Amino acid sequence: MDTSGKTFLCISNYFKGNAFLISLKKQGNRVFLVTSENLKEHPWAFEYIDEVFYMPGQDLDWDLNLLLQGVGGLMKENKIDAIVALDDYDVEKATFLRENLRISGMGQTTGRYFRDKLAMRIKAQDAGINVPAFSPLFNDEDINQYADHIPAPWVLKPRSEASAHGIIKVHNKEELWKHIHELGDNRLYYLVEQFKPGDVYHADGLMLDGKNIFLTVSKYLATPMEISQGGGIFRSANLEYGSADEKAIKKVNKDIMKAFGLKSGATHTEFIKCHEDGEIYFLETSSRVGGAHLAEMVEAATSINLWTEWAKIEDSLARGKEYKLPKSVKQYAGIVLTLSKFQNPDLSSFDDPEVYFRVPLEYHAGLIVRSKNRDKVLALMDDYADRLTRDFSTSAAAPEVKKFH
Repeated sequence: MDTSGKTFLCISNYFKGNAFLISLKKQGNRVFLVTSENLKEHPWAFEYIDEVFYMPGQDLDWDLNLLLQGVGGLMKENKIDAIVALDDYDVEKATFLRENLRISGMGQTTGRYFRDKLAMRIKAQDAGINVPAFSPLFNDEDINQYADHIPAPWVLKPRSEASAHGIIKVHNKEELWKHIHELGDNRLYYLVEQFKPGDVYHADGLMLDGKNIFLTVSKYLATPMEISQGGGIFRSANLEYGSADEKAIKKVNKDIMKAFGLKSGATHTEFIKCHEDGEIYFLETSSRVGGAHLAEMVEAATSINLWTEWAKIEDSLARGKEYKLPKSVKQYAGIVLTLSKFQNPDLSSFDDPEVYFRVPLEYHAGLIVRSKNRDKVLALMDDYADRLTRDFSTSAAAPEVKKFH
């Protein structure tokens, strides 16, 4: 076992992950952060970061060769032990760097299963896991075959967009082709999938050496797709412990992680329970902590901070030491979140003792509540959703707030 501190290169093109960076530094490591130039002014945990490097562009705009040369320059005097992607968009960057610099961790092949929705669906289907009927948009004959045999409505989905942003709902074959023609050469980067009305669930967990060591299953009461496309109130709450739905989703989640080959780290995976047949279908997964403050909701329910524990897992892997998950609790928690017409909304009127966390984002109004009683959580969320809609909500969908990273 190596007890000396290690050097971590963390990548985030979105302002998130301070708890991860702090935890990593507190374990006695050196922490480098690469982020976007336009996030320079954000309140990163600078006192826990040894050095920050800024890249021009955002999301998929980064020049990967420029990034590689920059990291190569850094490595002349610093031995980098591990590279960590903090957001969906950073997975490609991290796998690209690991492959080129021969640093251990997830490579580009496995990385695709956690970024490319087409690769995910093919892999899941091959493993015998339920997925809504889908087709790539490569071949015209395949698309016609799909449209003639799979009942509409369908959704056109970007293969590697990190949220519900960019999804187009389509109701017939003519409309489908109209959108495909509009996409032009970009059709390669989309897929078509059957839209299955149902309840959407998310499983947020931690993996170590190929085993799920922690998992919380929650249900969206309003889905990210509904929010990003129509405004409104984003809501989620964790499921009743030991319920049939929780057990079923835990089982499918285990099958997904085994099929996709994720060894260690944080995971956020989404499923739909179809109204029509009651079956659980896999929607998508990612090797990261869920966005929209779901980490704080999970912590409210279980006392496990996903960011902090993920950092400790990375630390234990780099040093070859044992990791032990802290004891969790079984409470219930829910989040209610909306875009706000006020820059810094005053939420002091929400003063129930169950209030655990107030979302600190500008132009957002959101709260997390927790209780030992799930019905209490749901009742408060209904009440808060009504009050937030009445007093704070706006559906002005500015691009920077459409992504629930």
